[in-house]
Amino acid sequence: MKYLVAPDYEHHISLTPWHQEYPQAKVIGVEGLDEKKKSEDIKFDVIYTKENRHTLKVDEEWDQEFDVEYVPGHGNKELVVNYKKEKTLIEADLMFNLPAKEQYSKSDESEGMFTAMFNYPGVQRRMFWYGIAVDRPSFNESVSKIDKWDFDRIIPCHGDVIETGGKSAFRNVMLWHLNAFSAGNKK
Repeated sequence: MKYLVAPDYEHHISLTPWHQEYPQAKVIGVEGLDEKKKSEDIKFDVIYTKENRHTLKVDEEWDQEFDVEYVPGHGNKELVVNYKKEKTLIEADLMFNLPAKEQYSKSDESEGMFTAMFNYPGVQRRMFWYGIAVDRPSFNESVSKIDKWDFDRIIPCHGDVIETGGKSAFRNVMLWHLNAFSAGNKK
């Protein structure tokens, strides 16, 4: 294993055991995580910040295989990765694909009414517009950059993998942000 990625400020719980198992792997994360994980003795090799997000390089192999966008305008400081070869977008809280049938398939528990309702693109669109995009211009810019990538599959942290049609689903959920960015750049 060459890389361990903490995909945002909130999704890093398993980073410590993975780091213990693969101490030679480069640890990649977002600003603030180095302080948050300090007591767990994890040294981050790469930290994405708002200031370095357009210029940061990990290494030649990583930079050739992956597109990366740090989304500081997201409430959880999202790090989105596109594995170019497989046209696969990997993200934590940028989008959800609920209800999570895969995650609950071997459980007697249900995902609940909230998560079932959350699968409607309009609900997600409103949630991102009015809540999760804490810095809307920055969020819009990041979403616009991600929209230019070539991907079809999306692996979300919450919900089932979108095996095909991921780009269309992304555009549907992020419609207002894409339109706002496009309108702002026409001025």
